[in-house]
Amino acid sequence: QEPLVESGGRLVQAGGSLRLTCAAPGPIFSSHVMGWFRQAPGKKREFVASISRKATNTRYADAVKGRFIVSRDDTKNTLYLQMNNLSPEDTADYYCARSRFSDVAVNQEFQYDDWGQGTHVTVSS
Repeated sequence: QEPLVESGGRLVQAGGSLRLTCAAPGPIFSSHVMGWFRQAPGKKREFVASISRKATNTRYADAVKGRFIVSRDDTKNTLYLQMNNLSPEDTADYYCARSRFSDVAVNQEFQYDDWGQGTHVTVSS
């Protein structure tokens, strides 16, 4: 399958907003759960958010709930992560991933088969 490509990461001040984009070429994008994960320096990669096929279900990590919004545009094969009220603790490499699941917004790494290369977000205090 064609690779997933994230973009939109940059330096932003605390309290600011940022929108990440993940391009997922291919005709099967709409059939899969898509997710966002992140890895901060010196830490393990962690789940951020996921969205099911047709956007009927979403799931968020507690750390981002109420601040981040995951969405998808199946006409463009694109996944988004709107990040609001950012804090320095959100500094990380952000990865999008494609799951083998369709209707359950799963949150475990092993449930995802394809990964992008990541985009870096730095939040300054």
